[in-house]
Amino acid sequence: MQAPVTYSVPAPAPPGARTQEYTRKAAAVASAYALPKEQARASAFRLLRIVLVCSDCVLIGLQPILVHLSKDDTGHFAFNPVTVNLMTEVVKCIFAIGLLMFLGTGQPGRPMYRSLRSFLRDANHNRLLMVPAGLYACNNYLKFLMQLYFKPTTTKMLGNLKIFVIALLLKTLMNRKFTVVQWEALFLLVSGITINQLSTCSDEGAAPLAPAAILYTGLSVTVPATASVYNEMALKRHMDTSVHLQNFFLYFYGLAFNAAGLLLVASLEGRSLWGMFVGHNAFSALLVVNNAAQGILSSFFFKYADTILKKYSSTVATIFTGIMSMVLFSHPITLNFAIGVSIVFVSMHQFFSFGPEKAPPGGGHPKAGGSPLHHEFGSMDHIAAYQNGAMGSTADSAAYQNGAMASSADSAALASSVRGKEGSTLLPR
Repeated sequence: MQAPVTYSVPAPAPPGARTQEYTRKAAAVASAYALPKEQARASAFRLLRIVLVCSDCVLIGLQPILVHLSKDDTGHFAFNPVTVNLMTEVVKCIFAIGLLMFLGTGQPGRPMYRSLRSFLRDANHNRLLMVPAGLYACNNYLKFLMQLYFKPTTTKMLGNLKIFVIALLLKTLMNRKFTVVQWEALFLLVSGITINQLSTCSDEGAAPLAPAAILYTGLSVTVPATASVYNEMALKRHMDTSVHLQNFFLYFYGLAFNAAGLLLVASLEGRSLWGMFVGHNAFSALLVVNNAAQGILSSFFFKYADTILKKYSSTVATIFTGIMSMVLFSHPITLNFAIGVSIVFVSMHQFFSFGPEKAPPGGGHPKAGGSPLHHEFGSMDHIAAYQNGAMGSTADSAAYQNGAMASSADSAALASSVRGKEGSTLLPR
């Protein structure tokens, strides 16, 4: 009798192996679809940063030009500079209120522009912003005082010294990390600024700087640098607060400080409050709009770029300021200025090319906890949104994997078993 023929049937793969195989294949397909999206997103952010830098260069470059044009024939201001600062804060507050009415405050209950209780609650919640608002108010007045002692190009170059002060404050107060190459880049930046201030020949016949000019120079460097760093610390303290709401209270506190300064100056000079606004011209009105646009643009820098890039863009504005000063005021562009600007460009390339953390290939983002110099926002709610977006991408990949597994009867059963054993966090329902 012939023996029965036996066939060996391979044992089915265990559920764990099947899960890993499906996950690997689905992840490969999902990454193939996600890569173009990540590249497009990176390109969009890169384009946005270019637009921000170019806009910032134009606005900052125009500021000393408009300040200079606002002077009368004797080289003085016919209006009080405090009124310009006050009107600037009014324009920014109106813009912020419009954004909050259109986008919402992000807070529960009635919005702060419809309820006094909500306004007082949000004002107390953002009370730390009073410190940078007061410092910004002082800095706005210092800009006018600097114009009385220096030419527009010199004023702009001296103002760029605060980049190095900001880096020191970020290192000391916020534990920011800078590579050795980045510190060298900052040193090159300061060197380029200093070269522009050197005399082309000798010091013979050069008028010495007045003590007030030296004092105003030191204040114009340290005050805005401290304000920027403290502003960043205050914005990031409350991650659940909308950046537009925080900007409104920053402008509101600035409005209060400038109003107090205006009342003080009016009482000291014995002038009426209305008389303080006498003497404005078309250039001072353009200066108000320009200053307001700079303040508004800064919030977009905090959200989509970083503080260091904002300050470097101010340095690039020096070129525009120098050219416009030559055209409008016949201020010569010296060889020192050309060499200094060249060194500044080398410093920019060196600083942003050799950071402590670079983005991964394909336009992705660095891992959480990377260098905040390259990925920082003006408020922690944007960091939370950034992280939520990353988690949303993970959830999308998981959903894609779930759909890939559910394309057959076996994969559907497998997905159900995984949900039953491991919970609903691995595969979305």
